[in-house]
Parts: sequence; structure tokens; C-alpha cells
Amino acid sequence: MTAKTASKPTPMMQQYLGLKQEAQDCLLFYRMGDFFELFFEDAKVAASVLDIALTARGEHDGEPVPMCGVPVHAAEAYLARLIKAGCRVAIAEQVETPEEAKARAKREGTPSSKALVKRDIVRFVTAGTLTEDALLEPRRANVLVALAQVRDSVGLASCDISTGAMLLEDCTEDGLSAALARLGASEVVVPEDWKLGPDEAIVHDASDFASESGQSRLLAIHDVATLDGFGDFSRAMLAAAGGLIAYMEHVGRGKLPLLLPPALRSSGQIMAMDEATRASLEILTSQSGNREHSLIASIDRCSTGAGARLLAEDLSAPLLEQNAIEGRLALVQWLHDDPLMRAELREALRAQPDFARALGRLAAERGSPRDLGQIRDGLSGARQIHDFLSHQADQPELLQNLMPALTGHNALIDQLTQALVASPPTERSSGGYIAEGYDASLDELRSISGNARRAIAAMEARYRDDTGIASLKIKHNGVLGYFIEVPSRHGDTLMAPDSGFTHRQTMKGAVRFNSIALHEEATRIAQAGGQAIAAEEAHFATLVRLVIEARETIAATAAAMARIDVSAGQAERAAEGAWCRPEISQDLALDIREGRHPVVEAALAKTSERFVANDCALSESDRLWLIGGPNMGGKSTFLRQNALIILLAQAGGFVPASRARIGLVDRLFSRVGASDNLARGRSTFMVEMVETAAILAQASERSFVILDEVGRGTSTYDGLALAWAVAEAVHSQISCRCLFATHYHELARLSDSCEALSLHHVRAREWKGDLILLHEVASGAADQSYGLAVARLAGVPAPVVKRAKQVLAKLEETRTETGGLAAGLGGLPLFDAAGSDDDELDDPARALVTELAELDVDALSPREALDHLYAIAKRAKSTKS
Repeated sequence: MTAKTASKPTPMMQQYLGLKQEAQDCLLFYRMGDFFELFFEDAKVAASVLDIALTARGEHDGEPVPMCGVPVHAAEAYLARLIKAGCRVAIAEQVETPEEAKARAKREGTPSSKALVKRDIVRFVTAGTLTEDALLEPRRANVLVALAQVRDSVGLASCDISTGAMLLEDCTEDGLSAALARLGASEVVVPEDWKLGPDEAIVHDASDFASESGQSRLLAIHDVATLDGFGDFSRAMLAAAGGLIAYMEHVGRGKLPLLLPPALRSSGQIMAMDEATRASLEILTSQSGNREHSLIASIDRCSTGAGARLLAEDLSAPLLEQNAIEGRLALVQWLHDDPLMRAELREALRAQPDFARALGRLAAERGSPRDLGQIRDGLSGARQIHDFLSHQADQPELLQNLMPALTGHNALIDQLTQALVASPPTERSSGGYIAEGYDASLDELRSISGNARRAIAAMEARYRDDTGIASLKIKHNGVLGYFIEVPSRHGDTLMAPDSGFTHRQTMKGAVRFNSIALHEEATRIAQAGGQAIAAEEAHFATLVRLVIEARETIAATAAAMARIDVSAGQAERAAEGAWCRPEISQDLALDIREGRHPVVEAALAKTSERFVANDCALSESDRLWLIGGPNMGGKSTFLRQNALIILLAQAGGFVPASRARIGLVDRLFSRVGASDNLARGRSTFMVEMVETAAILAQASERSFVILDEVGRGTSTYDGLALAWAVAEAVHSQISCRCLFATHYHELARLSDSCEALSLHHVRAREWKGDLILLHEVASGAADQSYGLAVARLAGVPAPVVKRAKQVLAKLEETRTETGGLAAGLGGLPLFDAAGSDDDELDDPARALVTELAELDVDALSPREALDHLYAIAKRAKSTKS
């Protein structure tokens, strides 16, 4: 058997392999005619993800080359699926025409028949650098984040490339995961060999992550001499900005997208929430990973995609500054109190295009005539909304601050209105988007083209009369241009030498011809059409330049419209659900009357069920509620609903309650419903303990903590001990507001030693053997857990439940005899164990400590004291050995 001889790669394959080396770990879309082709491993990956046929083309190193392809006209849809699957794609386009390739080959002395069209990677398509509507979710921001560390500080530079909004901030190493969870990045870029980034982060040249580089890049982009007008940025922030901009230049092949002046965010401006808390509260996504059944899905009443994106940002970063919160609440109140005005405003907002993203596409040189039309319509709509709102009385301060941004674009609106047709197309290659009357010379070219087409129609009629062939037609296609077509049976008539027609092509059932007159008219049409398209291209470039020159003010208008939309949506949701305006205070109170869980209430409403509202009143003298009761009784819902009410209030919205007074919360913690993390080798209990440890280490007096069944994942004694110690620590060391749900009835004894702890339970009753869950939170300890009744409800077989009753009766008999699990804990001083390391000592060492503690030093003479000291030292040495 002979080995296959490796053949030399063809010129096309050599070109492909060179581009693939440049693309590195990205899939390479290699343009061939009307298709993007993929080869080798790229083809296998793409075929699997896209569910398309995997074929083969030629050989490489003696093996068939795997291959698949997607049509260019449908590439965006395929790109969207690849990006969603976690792939990154490099687009290799033809950068010269076949004619140019042949001319180049001739200059180089190469046979023109072997001329290979040049191709180059024109763009990298990655999750965080998308701008096309087809690849983006309208109601979700698409955030790219770069990280850089300078000493003990980690800088974060984030940008939504689709709108150009850029944010700089920094945090500690410990706070990085929480910051990334808040930003919800689609893609994270880190320096090479940096160990703190997330596992899925993209690495980039570390030399670009330098504060000097970041500063110089920002100065150049915004054409300023100093960044002081934007904010006081730290070195870590600037280093991250440098890496972010360098990465964007890389994926754009030297072209930068729209970048607005960076905004500074400090940690003291927003409520802190770690990743576990965000997941537990299901703020932007539910446990399934989808938007459905999340908090934002239940409250989003925004009329525009930009408003929905801003609402998500508000919920991700609730405010800490009382005046800023009150400003948002005042605007929501103003819109809430006038339903007719709100309805008219929301109707106007629904007609608004997403012109913030249209601006981003135009700045990234991926824009279309339709994007210019969206800028025109968006700015015009903003002006109309300004005129409408300016006639409304008692405008709140926030609205007064937003109003100026809605106007000031009259000249640009007029220019775009005059230049563009009412509904511009998405493609500009065929022209037709510049309005008639805007350019007289363009109108003349169109007239020539139109007259020529009418001339061709007249020519067709004349040829029919001259030849007597009624079925003769003049047609057009992209290969032959204009041609005369007759059925095959009439072909001989036009083939005659003196007919005046020239044979072009014989088809099955038809014959095609040309004529001198048709050629002349076709030439006239082509010339006029080409000149018209070139004129429209020139106008397009001019209009785009005018828009880009006004990019910052246009972006400010879009941002103002989004804020108004959020406020109107919040007012609408409040009116729907009879929500109240929360009172924000600087004290440590939390007084919520008839609070509800917005997501659960909305779900119950679909089945016409009523949500049971509950009160929650915490204060400095009653700051920890210990809540017992049966499973399914509503403990977890009660915990979460109060956390969500705090979040909604500090995000600047109304809350699902009849009344709410909320002392500002600096950090929100939720340890509810932990699950295992097999990827990191953590069991459910380990995850629970990690989350609990984070709370104990990071919570402050102003924090709000919800804890659900701490200690449930281990043995009963260990679990009770941990729950007891955690409750004591939250009460006596942290002293924060806390709701603590538990099934350990023994924890009720803590109310004897913890003066700011009170006992509560969710009510339930058994009726004729059935468990009735009332979902009401009442004062006092729970009398029982109803675990067996819940098991019966869940469908546990009756014999198993019966046997469990027998075991329970025996256990309760033993508990009565011994005093139960917590016997003796009532006399345990708070954190006695934490104040002594006695349990760490062995028996001889403990004896020495006891002897020292019992020694009356004042009663000893100097000689006796010295004798005792020698004796103790001798025993200590023997113990050590």
C-alpha cells in the first residue's frame, strides 16, 4: 500500500490558509461569488451549529477538504446563530473585481486566466461588537467590557457599540464578579496572562492595556486636550479603556464604531448586588436563563427598545443618592397622575424608531438609507414630543432637565426630510432613496433613464409590427442586459441575414437576439442609471457626514427620549397594579404595607388567582425577622418580594404595595434557593456556604439581607449550629435588616438573647386531613412544619407518609424527654465560641488555661508566684513535647 503524496495547495487554498492564520480562533467566512464558504474544522463546526450540509472540495495533504457554505444574502441570519452558539467569525471579502484581478495579473506577467481575486478580512464579528438589527435583541443592551488591573484596583471599561455609550469604573479584586454580573457583558476582553478574568474572556495584547495608551486614545477620539471634563478617571479605568479601544480597532480592522464621551461611575452611586443575588432575584433573566418570568418582563411597559434597555440598566444598578431617586419618582408620579396625557405620550413614543442604534450603524460605516430615515424620524418625533410636553403644567425637575435635549436639530431634520424619500430602503446599491426635487441633475439622469425605458417599450411594439411576431418581447437580466426574445418557432425569421437582428442565445423553447437600436438605448439607460446611483452615493455620504458631526447631540436626544419612555412605562405599570410611590429615607427603616411579589402576582393573575399581600416592618429595634412555617407556604416569596420592592424603589419606580417607607440600602443580599455548581466542583451546600460567607464578610449596617433555610444541606446538628451562629452574627455583629426563613424551630430561642429579633410564621391549617396554605405572614413562632402534609400534597405514596408519621411520633417523644436539639443552648452567651479558642485546645493545654484562670495572683508572694511560673513552664514544655 503506497502513501498518498501531499499535493501543493492551489493558489486559492494558499490564499485561504493565509487568511485563516490571520483569523486565528475565529471561523473564517471566505467569499466566493454569492456564497461565504468555510473549510476544514471551521466547516465542521458551522455545519453542526447551522444544521447545513457538510461536503468536500478537492484535497489538501492527500485528504478531502471538508466544506460548507451560506449564501451572502442570508449571511446575517446564519451569523446570528453562530454568535449565539458562542462562535466568533472573520469575514473575508473580495477586495477587487475580476477585471481588476486580470489587469493586476497582466502587470505582474501572470496569465489572466489564472488571476485570483484578492481577498482580505474586513471585519471580525463577535458577540460584543454587533451593530446590525438582525443580530441584536431590540430590548437588551449589547455590552463589551475590557478589564485591566493597576496595583490593587481593577478597571472596567464597558461600551454598548450599538449606541456608543461608554462607561468607566473600577473595583477591588473581590468586587469584580459582582461588577461583571451587573454589566451583563456579551463579551469580556482581558490582557494576555491575566488570571482574574472570567473563563470565557477573550485575551488581547497586554501592551494595549496601559493607562497612557487609554488616555491618549480617548483624547484623540474626542479631540480634546484633557479628559477632566468627562471625569476624574483612575489609572485602572484608563488602562481598561485602552484595551477596549484597541480591541475594537482590531475587530473593525482599523475602523472604530461610534464612541461617545466616557461617563464615570463610582461604587458609591449604586446599590451593590453580587452575582448570586441577581440570579436569586431573577432581575433580568429567570432561572431558566430567559427573559420570561423575570422581574423586568413583569414590569416592562416601555414603548421603545431604547427605553427597555435603559430600564434594564436601572434595575441592574439601583441608585444610592436620595435626590436622584426622588427625581425619577417625581417624573413617574407626574405621568401617573394624568392618564390621558400619559396615553398620548406613549402613543407618540411607540412611533419612534430606534435611532440611537441607527446612529451607531452609520458611525461604524454599516449604515443604510433607512438608518438616515430613522435619524430623521427620531429627531422629528422628539421635537413633536417636546412641543406636546411643553404645554403641560407643573413639570417635574427631571423633565425640565431633559426637555432641551429634545430639540435643536431643526436644520438637520429639514435637510434629511428634503433629501430622503418617505421610506428609504435598507440597500443603497439600486438607488431610489434620494427624493425627487432635491437634486435637479439627479432628476435629469432619472428622466433620461425613464425616457429610454419608454423608448424600449415603444421599440418592442414596433418590432412586433415589423416582424408580425405578437409574442416578441424585450427583456433584461444581469448577464445579457437587454435582449429580444421570441419563441423557437419564430427564431428562423430573425436569423435571416437582412433581418437587422443579431443572434445572442438559444434557449429551450426560445431564441434571444440583439439589435443596434436596442444596444444604443440600453447603453443610454446604463450610463444614466450608473451616474444616478453615483450621485445618490455622493448625497448619502454628505448626509452621513452631517449626522456624524451631530452625533453627541443626537445621542443625547435619544437618551432623553429613553428616560421619558422608562418613566411613562413605570407610571403605566403602577396604574395597572395599583402600585404606590415609595417614601425614601436616610434611616434604617423598612415599612411595607400589603407588599406583593410582582412576578408571582402577574403569574397568578393569568389564572384569575389572588396574590395574598403581606406587611413587613423592620426597624432598628426589630431588624431581624425569623420566619418559620411549611414548605409551599410562601416564605421564599415573602423574602424575595421585599428585596424586589427595595430594588424597584431605589431604581426610581413605584412598588407593588399600598404604602412603603424605605431607608436607603447600600447592598442587597439574597441567599435563597442555592443550587450546585458542578463545573466548579461545588455541592449545593458548598454554594450555600460560599454565598453566606460573602454576606457575613461584606454586609454593613445599611444592607438588606434575605436568608432562606441556612444549613439545610448538611446534618441536622451541623445545620442548626450554622443557622444559629449566622443568625447571631447578622443580628449582633452586622446589625443589618434581615429576613431569615428557617425550618429549625429551635432557633426561636434566639428571641430570648437577641433583643432586635422577632418571631414570625406563614400561616397554614389542616382541615379534614388536608393542608390549607394561607400564605399569610403572622407574628409568633411556627407551631409545626407540616412536612408530612406537604409530602402528601406532592404525591408521596400513602404507605411512605404513614411510616413517616410513625417515625415522627417516636422522634417527638424523644425530643420531649431530652429537651430537643437545642437543649442547653438557651444559656449559651452570644458568640461565646467566637470569643474563645478553647475548642481548639487539647486536654493538657486546656488544663493549663483553667489553672491560670483560677489562680489568685494578688494572694501570692513573689516567691510563690515564681514557683508557680516555673511549674507551669515545666508542664507547658512537657505538653509541647
